[in-house]
Amino acid sequence: MGHDTADDAGVYKLNDEIALIQTVDFFTPIVDDPYTFGQIAAANALSDVYAMGGRPLTAMNIVAFPTCSLPPEVLLAILQGGQDKVSEAGAVIVGGHTVNDAEPKYGLSVTGIAHPDRILTNAGAKAGDLLILTKPLGTGVLATAAKADMFAEGVRAAAESMAALNRYAAEAAEGYPVNACTDITGFGLLGHLFELASASRVQVTVHSAALPLLPEAAAAAAMGFVPAGAYANRDYLKTVTFVGAVPENIRDLCFDPQTSGGLLFSLPAVCARELLAELHGRGLAAAAIIGEVTKEGNGEIYVD
Repeated sequence: MGHDTADDAGVYKLNDEIALIQTVDFFTPIVDDPYTFGQIAAANALSDVYAMGGRPLTAMNIVAFPTCSLPPEVLLAILQGGQDKVSEAGAVIVGGHTVNDAEPKYGLSVTGIAHPDRILTNAGAKAGDLLILTKPLGTGVLATAAKADMFAEGVRAAAESMAALNRYAAEAAEGYPVNACTDITGFGLLGHLFELASASRVQVTVHSAALPLLPEAAAAAAMGFVPAGAYANRDYLKTVTFVGAVPENIRDLCFDPQTSGGLLFSLPAVCARELLAELHGRGLAAAAIIGEVTKEGNGEIYVD
């Protein structure tokens, strides 16, 4: 499994029992605290393995660091944040590579495994499925607001959400007939939903009132703290139709590029309600049913 359906990771079948899942992700700091940055970057990279139905085994650090302008204690804190998240995932860091760079960057190359028959892709959604999103939206908007030292409560909540592993949502879903899955990152909710709907050859409807939002995210978007990536996502997506009076700030949040966002599951309606109850029981209070797969199509998205 490679590039054909824009899935979250590559999959290589070793034998009838084991398939390798491989992914890589790294970026510049999204928060000021180096330890938290390390946690977020690691959680973000690990998420792609969970989105494919896999379990992370090993990770390798990818580091760019300005050795002349920042003290080594900053690098140590970044690496410790990543180490702690990898350990929480039940995986191990086995090495990595570091370069001197003017701007710090950090992430992971992650290898996981899954049974070949239980790989999740973004190409299996079926008409009648409900869509579950496991984390709230708004990290891009709130990261932009943080640069202006505004909406402190929302910024703190965004950092906690970004640092949270998708492991627990993925484990909850293991006992359910999930037809398709992806995680919500840089292309925003609608960008990744388009990839899922397009690969699955279906149309979907999203209920804007049901979207889980981070505290103060709607207010920050209403004040114009919308990152450039949201506008790029909006310009790219031509199959999205907003039906009715969806507020402009909510539309912005639908396109908002997320960092270490939640998993998006597509599964039969009865099972979806059961999975949602289990997610809530595991402490994932923000998880919500946000829409449904309506019929066959070519990736059309309707937001009401």
